[in-house]
Amino acid sequence: MSIDIAELSEHLQQGVICLSGPTAAGKTALAMALAKKLPVELISVDSALIYRDMDIGTAKPTSEELAVCPHHLIDIRDPAEVYSAADFRSDALVLIKKIRERGKIPLLVGGTMLYFRALLAGLSELPAADAAIREKLQLRAESEGWAVLHQALCAIDPVAGARIHPNDPQRLLRALEVYEITGQTMTQLTQTQQPGLMLPTWQIAVAPADRKILHQRIEQRFQLMLDAGFADEVKKLRDRGDLHLDLPSMRSVGYRQMWLHLQGELSAAEMKDKAIIATRQLAKRQITWLRSWPGLTWVDSLNEGYETTALNALRKAPLAPQEWIK
Repeated sequence: MSIDIAELSEHLQQGVICLSGPTAAGKTALAMALAKKLPVELISVDSALIYRDMDIGTAKPTSEELAVCPHHLIDIRDPAEVYSAADFRSDALVLIKKIRERGKIPLLVGGTMLYFRALLAGLSELPAADAAIREKLQLRAESEGWAVLHQALCAIDPVAGARIHPNDPQRLLRALEVYEITGQTMTQLTQTQQPGLMLPTWQIAVAPADRKILHQRIEQRFQLMLDAGFADEVKKLRDRGDLHLDLPSMRSVGYRQMWLHLQGELSAAEMKDKAIIATRQLAKRQITWLRSWPGLTWVDSLNEGYETTALNALRKAPLAPQEWIK
């Protein structure tokens, strides 16, 4: 059965398209294919693509691709800056409103599941980061060790302490910072929700049906990154002097391993192996998230008719927002 694009476009005006999936699955290719047929504007849902000067290791769409199919929320932060799920939610809500006012359909595409969930299900009311408090906690960690800070967290917030690993400095710092700022624990504050997106959504996930194929694509893509000059990209970032491995940008898969190689802690072979393993682990976590996603239609990116499968999924009734916020 042929698809009436005009009729489908009108049907889609009522809500938002969410296109997710594991890394290296083919999300960008499908999003750009849909953009050629539907009146959509793309919003990137990727915690690494937000950073400028991080192009090769993030598999960022090329300048030519972006010229043909612009993406919102790409290259909006310096690698020294922090960008949270709350920041994404705020930016995405503004963009969705503006896109719909222009008569277009928002198409959110990416693999940062925490960002998707913050937008769709809502987020707790947490304060903005405080540089002075964070620096004080960082200095304490350097002098006393992260284990001591983890013990401090367990004392004030046993629930968060059980959830956050002592070797996860980013989340550990954030939990203690929130308590210092507000006098309330993360557990207490998560009971106050910012509302989820109050619009219907179509949920599509793209991935090869065979996990072995996904693993092969991950390995092949990392080799292409190396061939494209990934080492030079990370070297330029290291040479700036203001970046370090505790920053979210430099904790991105591939960047951390290359950084350690450049400072002599990993051989080239070890760097490559660890980066590929870390990327596979990321893909596994993304798939685990998606298994519990409401209303999801899976699309096999190796199927020649996968674009038609996606279009047919969009013809269905959308998922009501209550399915996310209940």
